[in-house]
Amino acid sequence: MPTRHARHSITETAPVREALDALRLRGERVRMGDLVIRGARERLRELESEHDDEAHKAELRRQLVERLHTGEGIDVDAAYEVREHGWIHR
Repeated sequence: MPTRHARHSITETAPVREALDALRLRGERVRMGDLVIRGARERLRELESEHDDEAHKAELRRQLVERLHTGEGIDVDAAYEVREHGWIHR
């Protein structure tokens, strides 16, 4: 059937078949378009979460650099002790 939309084909490799069979065993009709949409949305959520985590880590690094630069909130004596004697839990 002619269309202006991109076409895709999916081969039911073992992992794909296993995932689809789990749905089929429950009597669920497998609609590839629906599954692709759901999968793409889930992947987008994962990417956004990873981006948020990276942004948070970058902010923490920025704060650390600022503290190292200004010395604010740093116990210099403790830092020297760790440098000379290592990290010791008491």
